Amino acid sequence: MNLIDELRWRGMFHDMMPGTEEHLRQNAPITGYIGFDPTAPSLHIGNLATIMLLVHLQRAGHRPLALVGGATGMIGDPSGKSAERNLLDEEALRRNQAGIRAQLEKFLVFDDSPTGARVVNNYDWFKEFGFLQFLREVGKHLTVNYMMAKDSVKRRIGGNEDSGAEGISYTEFSYQLLQGYDFFHLYKELGTTLQMGASDQWGNITTGTELIRRMSGGEGKAYALTGQLITKADGTKYGKSETGTVWLDASMTSPYQFYQFFLNAADADVPRLIRVFTLLSQEEIEALEAEHAQAPHLRVLQKALAKDVTIRVHGEAAFEAALSASEVLFGGGELSSLDEATLLDVFAGVPRLEVSHALLAELNVVNLLSDATNGAIFSSRGEARKMMQSGGVSLNRVKVQPEQVALDIPLLLDKYFVAQKGKKNYFLIKLV
Repeated sequence: MNLIDELRWRGMFHDMMPGTEEHLRQNAPITGYIGFDPTAPSLHIGNLATIMLLVHLQRAGHRPLALVGGATGMIGDPSGKSAERNLLDEEALRRNQAGIRAQLEKFLVFDDSPTGARVVNNYDWFKEFGFLQFLREVGKHLTVNYMMAKDSVKRRIGGNEDSGAEGISYTEFSYQLLQGYDFFHLYKELGTTLQMGASDQWGNITTGTELIRRMSGGEGKAYALTGQLITKADGTKYGKSETGTVWLDASMTSPYQFYQFFLNAADADVPRLIRVFTLLSQEEIEALEAEHAQAPHLRVLQKALAKDVTIRVHGEAAFEAALSASEVLFGGGELSSLDEATLLDVFAGVPRLEVSHALLAELNVVNLLSDATNGAIFSSRGEARKMMQSGGVSLNRVKVQPEQVALDIPLLLDKYFVAQKGKKNYFLIKLV
């Protein structure tokens, strides 16, 4: 299956310039690239959909380049933005670039073969490019009218101080010229003939193809291909959880939170997500869908999606830990198996209470769950006793009774109790 057919059945294809499919078929291996913004120390799952375009490009027998925008990242792409970005210094951008490269290496094969991936940084060719030189050699090839016609600029160009709209600075207005020159540089130096990206990058990408044509005296030919933006079934943007952006860096979004994000995908969204974010074949996915349709409550599709993506981003061990943590909350697994970071992750959304460690010897179960926690779990001792008698209360998964005089249930990590009230109400008690 060729690249375009693969992207189409997966629902990843959006648009391409005329002749792109023929170019891919007749000139393999071609070199294609996608740019990544290094203004954060990690990529996020919105970027992951774009990374998968490069993955499929390489699997189709072509050479992928990942351009980390050390230069353009100092400016900011106006596409999809309504306001100016905060500009980062070179040191921060370099740190971010190193983190992004490490993440890309989990998905692409980097070697010296004709299809081996490579990371390039546009700061390397822009850092010695003088302003006047850039205007003379590049700027003269595109008119202001051409640049203003791009949607990313038109949405911002009407702003003025009187209207209160942000408008667009010359800095961000020039972004498409810089990205266009990136394509020309890679075309000239590395024979790159294809730029890919999300659908909102169409204007910037086609600026590059036009610049290649004009700077090559009409003889240069390059191509553009864009993928679908990933949205939920209701049309809203995909990629954020209740706690914010879902990052690929484990220190920014833990493997447990990452796994849970995909595990909690809505039934309406998961058929598309499993096509975009995994490399499972069409036959495998359709078999999973048939199984899922028989028993949706088992969440077969969500589990397959969450497992596949978590392993590729964080590794097998992190997936197993995330799975164990999920079973602790939903399947009755051992709480004592969790380290502190994972314990706090698992119970991130539950009320957290503090009790003085010095009081522990004086407390029984009833007092702990009522008076000592200021009524947050049970408003009175009588209420606590009543539910305990019906077997609806546990500490660290041990059912407790009101007649228990001593708190002889082992603490978790020497300082935590997980109290469960009924089937779904959890509380995390920390001794301080």
